[in-house]
Formats: sequence, C-alpha cells, structure tokens
Amino acid sequence: MTSLLPSSAAAPRRRTVVLAAAATAALAPITAQAALGTSAAYAAEGTAAFLHGVASGDPLPDGVLLWTRVTPTPEAVPGSGLGPDTDVTWEVAEDRGFARIVASGTTTATAAADHTVKADVRGLRPETSYFFRFATGGVTSATGRTRTTAAHDATTPGVRFGVVSCANWESGYFSAYRHLAARTDLDAVLHLGDYIYEYGSGGYPEPKYVVRQHEPKHEIVSLADYRTRHGKYKTDPDLQALHAAHPLVAIWDDHEIANDAWSGGAENHTPGTEGDWAARAAAAKQAYFEWMPVRTSTAGTVYRRLRFGSLADLHLLDLRSFRSQQAKTGSGSVDDPERTITGRAQLDWLKSGLASSTAAWKLVGTSVMISPVAFGSLPAHLLGPLAELLGLPQGGLAVNVDQWDGYTDDRRELLAHLTQKNIRNTVFLTGDIHMAWANDVPVTAATYPLSKSAATEFVVTSVTSDNIDDLLHVAPHTVSLAAATAIKAANRHVKWVDMDSHGFGVLDVTAERSQMDYYVLSDRTRQDATATWARSYRTLNGTQKVERVNTPVR
Repeated sequence: MTSLLPSSAAAPRRRTVVLAAAATAALAPITAQAALGTSAAYAAEGTAAFLHGVASGDPLPDGVLLWTRVTPTPEAVPGSGLGPDTDVTWEVAEDRGFARIVASGTTTATAAADHTVKADVRGLRPETSYFFRFATGGVTSATGRTRTTAAHDATTPGVRFGVVSCANWESGYFSAYRHLAARTDLDAVLHLGDYIYEYGSGGYPEPKYVVRQHEPKHEIVSLADYRTRHGKYKTDPDLQALHAAHPLVAIWDDHEIANDAWSGGAENHTPGTEGDWAARAAAAKQAYFEWMPVRTSTAGTVYRRLRFGSLADLHLLDLRSFRSQQAKTGSGSVDDPERTITGRAQLDWLKSGLASSTAAWKLVGTSVMISPVAFGSLPAHLLGPLAELLGLPQGGLAVNVDQWDGYTDDRRELLAHLTQKNIRNTVFLTGDIHMAWANDVPVTAATYPLSKSAATEFVVTSVTSDNIDDLLHVAPHTVSLAAATAIKAANRHVKWVDMDSHGFGVLDVTAERSQMDYYVLSDRTRQDATATWARSYRTLNGTQKVERVNTPVR
C-alpha cells in the first residue's frame, strides 16, 4: 500500500488514595524523547503540530483504537474552542519504517471535539504488534506502537499488563509511566482511575509541597477546564512515552470528575458556586472520551469487557456513574439493599459475564477496593491520616463508605454469585487508595479463614498521589508499620499492605497462576526516579487465595 504520509476549591476531606523484568519481546522500547517526536518545532512556525503525543487503547483481536490531538494553529490550545477543521491521515504498519502498511485512512479534527481524533481500526491480525502515526499539512506525529489481543478462542501462553492509578500532576513526576514505557514485554497498560485530578493548584497537596503547577490553576468545572487539564497532562513526556509504547485500557474513578463522586453529586462539588452537577459531570465525561483512547460503552460510561484469548476476560467497571450517595460512616444504611455502588444493570451485566465466561481467569478492573477493611486498636495519631486515605471519619470507625464497604449488599450479592455458581479464578484489580495490597476476598470477613475466599484482589499504589507518609511528612516505614500491623491483625484476609511507596504493578497471567509484581519509585519528586521491584504475590489456579512469591516474573 502507498504511504499517505511524507518520508480552587477548599482542600478535600479525603484523598482517593523498579527495575523492569527482562523483556520477552524483540521490539525496541519507545523512550520519552522519541514519543515527543519532531512536531513541536512546527508549532513555533505557526503550522499544525502534534503536541500531545499519540495513543492507542481498547485492543481487540482484529483492531485497536488510535488517538491523537492536532493543534492546527497556535491559538487552538486545548479548551479554547478555536481553530479550523483539519483533515488528519493515519497509518498502521507492521514495521517501524512503515514499509509494510496494512491500514490507513483520514479523519477530521474539529473544535467541537477539541481537535482530538480517533480511528477505530479493524482488519488487523490477532496477537500482533503494529506501529502507527498521524499526519496533517506535511507534519508527521510521533510513531506509536500498539498490539492486538489473541483471538477469543485461541490458546495463548500468557498475558502481561502494566497496572497504575492515581497520578496527581502537582504531587510529582510520572516516572512510573517512563519505566512501564521502557518495557517491551507488556500486552497493555491498565489504568484503574484518577488519570487526572480536578483540584485547583495548591488544593492537594498544600502549596508548599507542590512539585509542578496545574493548568488551569483553578479547580476544573467546565468543559473548557477539563479539556485544558487533560491537555496539560498529555504534555508530560513520560505519559506520552507510555501511550506511544503500549495500548491503554482505562476506567475512570472520581477525580476525573470530582472527589467522591456519586450519581447525583460529589463531596468536592458545591452546586451554589460550581454550577449544576449533571452539567459538570457531563462535561468531565465528554472531555475524558475526547482525550482518552477509550471506546464509549454502555450508557456513555466506561464499563465494558475485553478478552485475551481463552486465558482471560477483563471486566471493567464504572463505580461512579450509577452509585448511591455515600452513607454516613458507621450507619446501618451501608447494608441497605436499595443502595448500590454499581447500579442494577451493571451488576447484572457483571454477574452474567462472570458466569458465562469460558476464560481461565476472570479479571475485574475496579476503581475502589472490594475487600472489607475493619480496624482494631490504632494509635490516635494514625487515625486522622488513615481516615483521610480510606474515607473514614476522624473517630476511626470501621467502614470505608466510598468503597464496597459502604455498599455491602452489592458486594454480598456478587460474592454469593461467585460461590453459588462455583466461579473460579476471579481476580479484582484495584487502585484508588495510594497503597499496595494483596488480599483474599472473604465471603464472611468476621469468620475468615474459616469462611471461604471467593476471589483475590491486587491493589496498586499511586503513581504520585499522597500516601500516609506524605500526609504526615514523615519518613517511610515509621508510623506506617503500626498502622499496617493493626490492619492485618483485624483483617486476616489482608496478606500484605504497603503504605509507604509510589509506583506501579505488573500483572502476569498464565494458565497456572496470576501474579502481581509490585515496583516502587525512589522519589516521586524527581524526574529521574529509579524503579525497583519490591514484592510479588500470586494466586494459583483454583485456589482463590494469594501467596507471596520471592521473585518477579521473567
């Protein structure tokens, strides 16, 4: 085929809180510098430019969704509503030099979509790596790499994901993304929410701890605001490198909209001064779908399902669009069957998908933790920061009402479904709370381990967002030791919790086991932060329990 391209709001009450394993693929890693490409030079000359990188997402056996954003004129910045309609061509090739082009087309970038463009490419081969790029007006974007999934009924030896969540721009640099971008052994990267944060500059963290400043500086509430914030994030070279290196599979949590969001409002939304909630949520979601390589799913949300051969089904949840308002902590209303975190339609969809799945593993991407957490006796000085991270009141009562602990009937119904239908190998993959966890998911926590474990859960820590050490401004492995000890003593299904680190996970799935390797960053405030393997846990086929592993996957 002939090439088309030339050679302010108040601080929130609650913060939703590595050396890589040896590569197994023969593809060269895409560095942050390479991901930036040469387009920036054109912007200064007043011609079109690709200033926000390229991305791909939601891979299928025969296709993938491609994304970019073109800046057609200097004034057409994100959120401006300015700039002319611009034709953009795209190409997909088997080789980085684009000598073997397999798909191409043209689309139009318009101000109505903030000059973002998507191409939902089909007709590709299963389980194959491809390269892609965009062009307009003689300007070529950076080159991205993507990968299709195995055919739905194909036997594949394994699938490997990078796993991340909670990347607050003002809290530090996105070194975790850089280290994942450098890996050549990943099939995709799973982002479990809080890709952006909505706060105004200095709202979180406090001004004296801000590493780099948000744009816009005020809290984002309008469509233009959300577009501007997304655009700022996608100028980060490490984030661009991640998107250029691997397809992304993403769900939102609350900060893509507002802290502790629910179907009718949010903790961090004041109708009298910040407008109508429905309008704000719609604006946030519109900007998200414009700026993310994500297919719009049921009812304009992000819950959907992807399959990776006969090995794994990945069920992705939206736990903000349909949930009831958070209950008061400690109140009996957390058990009210009329209250929901999923909504009836989504819970039925999940249950049906889990029961009918023929995959060896049923992975569930959930933005908030499903494992129950109760507290024993904690020192008074730890109750405050743990309350802030886990959504507890300062009195330290035992229910986390923003997570599944606040919607126990949905959890009871789902776990009963897993046990009654004898559904094996369900693994919940979770972000949100800025800590790393490895948990069994008990049917009845109070009697565990005498009661069954219905599933397992791996929680990854934040990319940059504050953990307990950051909130208290203390050294790692000091006060966190007492808190972790108390949590595990009161919750025997919790096998490990790391409250001190920032980083990412790598989930490796084979027929025999699913293993999460946890990597930690040396310093979130440094652009050159290193990453080191910290721990690994796995769940063996058929066991529904986690166990520690002494080495990461190779």
